[in-house]
Amino acid sequence: MNAISRPPADLPAALVAALSALLGERFSRRSADLEQHGRGESYHPTCPPQAVCRATATEEVARIVTLCAAHRVPVIPFGAGTSLEGHVLAVAGGISLDLSGMNRIVAVRPGDLDATVEAGVTRQQLNAWLRDQGLFFPVDPGAECTLGGMAATRASGTNAVRYGTMRENVIALTAVMADGSVIRTGSRARKSSAGYDLTRLLVGSEGTLGIITEVTLRLYGVPEAVSAAICHFPDVASAVATVTDIVQAGNPVARAEMLDDMTMRAINRYSKTAMAEAPTLFLEFHGSAAGVEEQAALAQEIADGHGGTGFERATGHEALNRLWHARHNVHYAVLGLSPGRKLWSTDVCVPLSQLTELVRWADRERADLPVMTSMVGHVGDGNFHMGLLIHPDDPAELGVAEAFNERLVERAIALEGTCTGEHGVGTGKRKFLVKEHGAALAPMRAIKAALDPLGILNPGKVLPD
Repeated sequence: MNAISRPPADLPAALVAALSALLGERFSRRSADLEQHGRGESYHPTCPPQAVCRATATEEVARIVTLCAAHRVPVIPFGAGTSLEGHVLAVAGGISLDLSGMNRIVAVRPGDLDATVEAGVTRQQLNAWLRDQGLFFPVDPGAECTLGGMAATRASGTNAVRYGTMRENVIALTAVMADGSVIRTGSRARKSSAGYDLTRLLVGSEGTLGIITEVTLRLYGVPEAVSAAICHFPDVASAVATVTDIVQAGNPVARAEMLDDMTMRAINRYSKTAMAEAPTLFLEFHGSAAGVEEQAALAQEIADGHGGTGFERATGHEALNRLWHARHNVHYAVLGLSPGRKLWSTDVCVPLSQLTELVRWADRERADLPVMTSMVGHVGDGNFHMGLLIHPDDPAELGVAEAFNERLVERAIALEGTCTGEHGVGTGKRKFLVKEHGAALAPMRAIKAALDPLGILNPGKVLPD
């Protein structure tokens, strides 16, 4: 594959002229726009593109990609810019293709429990639209993410233990391929045995195989009753063991979030709350009124057996929103503990039976680290994150975080887990794919070469050199 390894000195003049004519003011080379589109929300250094193209329709995306392919100029899809592993960095120069302006809700079909939206629609926008119809879309990474970006990174989040990830909730896609052609993958049928599953191939491909411009999503009815609970524990391992037992007991908990004492302290400072600063579980239950009561009672009984204390229920829209608003702001809350630092957020996932062991190991290992750390996890599905507060321009602190991350990933893979449960690969996790996938990288490279022979779609991401 003839991939571009470094940015050209400048964009071809003919390409600049064509894109300017096509997009007008939506083609930008202003330094502020380039800076904004060359960074995510993590420690990765800014790597700006050479221009920004703001698209408003699939046909426009196709035209932009066709022009870039003719000049062998890279195209990096951009949604909300909330990625944590360097997905939007222009490591080989080129065009940042901003899809946030593609924000139309194309169709909602209550009878079929599905909806089709453009890639720039956020999950919050979709759920606000659905509210009066008694429906919702459950995948909730926390940030103000676009649904196209969530599909591209195979996002997950707090509801995954009950409703699954984007992999389970994307029914079909519209995508622009590397030659500018437009394809639609799948149908709206709930199952199909017709041909290769291109939908699953593109979900999680991070813009390296095609650019997602429309997504058809599975919807769910708003549950009759919703309640939440918080419970505190003597250590993080006890909190995780509680959730493992809850899930293995068949309790259909909707959310199960573990937060360590450091994270709880950060939340109290940032969200002006007064919760106990101890390892804590946030739980949420969905179902009938009687079913929710039964789920909460079983969870409390299991928590008591692991040393849980202060089991407190939260009901009502306002109380639930306040609880989950605090959880969703964890990234910024932890950053607030040490202004000026960036957060290196790890992201491993293991089989549920191995999670308590891995969390206990990580808790021991971080005790000797010379940087501040936090721990949160969607522990109902075996996924947790360590947040290391570092100065990214300090080689010593960067080295500490990198070494810890490598040890954590290696241990997760040894437990038959993965280097990333939801953040994706981007540039940050590429090197771990060799250990995780081994010989399976060869067919992955063959797929990339077949679908993107010029290597223009988000180069330098996912597959290691």
